[in-house]
Amino acid sequence: MNEQELNQVYTTTDWGPLQALLTDPEVSEIMVNGYEHIFIEKHRQLIKVQDSFRDEEHLLQVIERIATPMGHVLNESYPILDLRLPDGSRVHIVGRPIALAGPTITIRKFSKRPMTTDDLIGFGAWSKEMVTLIETCVKARLNILIVGGTASGKTTVQNIVAGMISDEERIITIENAAELVLTQKHVVALESRPPNVKGQGEISFKQLVESAVKMRPDRIVAGEVFGGEVAPLMVAMNGGFDGTIFNMHATSTRDALARLEIMMTEGNPSLPILGVREHLAAAIDVILCQQRLRDGNRRMLSITEVTGMEGGMINMQDIFEFVQTGYEGGKIIGHFDATGNLPQFNERLEAEGIILPDDFFTPKHR
Repeated sequence: MNEQELNQVYTTTDWGPLQALLTDPEVSEIMVNGYEHIFIEKHRQLIKVQDSFRDEEHLLQVIERIATPMGHVLNESYPILDLRLPDGSRVHIVGRPIALAGPTITIRKFSKRPMTTDDLIGFGAWSKEMVTLIETCVKARLNILIVGGTASGKTTVQNIVAGMISDEERIITIENAAELVLTQKHVVALESRPPNVKGQGEISFKQLVESAVKMRPDRIVAGEVFGGEVAPLMVAMNGGFDGTIFNMHATSTRDALARLEIMMTEGNPSLPILGVREHLAAAIDVILCQQRLRDGNRRMLSITEVTGMEGGMINMQDIFEFVQTGYEGGKIIGHFDATGNLPQFNERLEAEGIILPDDFFTPKHR
């Protein structure tokens, strides 16, 4: 759907107070907390808007206009909906009785212009050296896990990292809610499907992982993982599908590994934890930790290598990190730097003919 068609959808449908916000290119997220309160994220700041719905009935009418064309209905039997607008924006709706103060809507708008590494460097989210290392890891077909908390920018990071894949490779993307926008010429996008109102027709993320490995992928790019799909994904990564990129919700690299352990044993709690850890350590090469800091800015806190197992635990070492040096005027002050750790995967880079400068991993600010 082109921009003219989208504008026609938004102008011919009564979206109430959401109308102007949906067409405002500077608004990145819209949050409706009951009919009286609407918040937006604009220029990375959370702002309360003055407009509101007339009453709860008005809010429910707008929800119906969003959900009905997509074959969904919000009611007590189905109080939670995940939808996608015609422009690709993601909509999450929670109704009564789950939402105690009235229906809520969260809209993550689809960006018409995907962010680039230059944007992230300009925002102070990454350093040039980090970009170089990540590009190198992608070229060398290392398996990359991207982790971050809520609103940390995981999907943006994954879009950029997956965008570094060669245009000559066949890429299979797998998501619960399609958000990745890759511009390479050979991309096959798969999206899971929830069951219909009769409980039929579900296509799970796990099924899509199992299907993707049969589609002759050069790369698998998986959206946020939540549970049982992790096991077949790890099997694929350990079975020769190098260069896989996936993401998950976690507050740190160590937290991510702990969550993956739980996901791996979902449905099979008798799996030995040592075997699970060995499987994870063999599958994942690099972890990128992207977080939203308390001043609202998003930064890559670390690029971490998974180095193997020791004493029954997964070993890791940070290669680059963000070093906080102060807090002034409501802003976090700091810089990015190498840690001085030489990654073990450097041998793999050299085997691919990728030679980084001798001082690339030497700290510059210590």
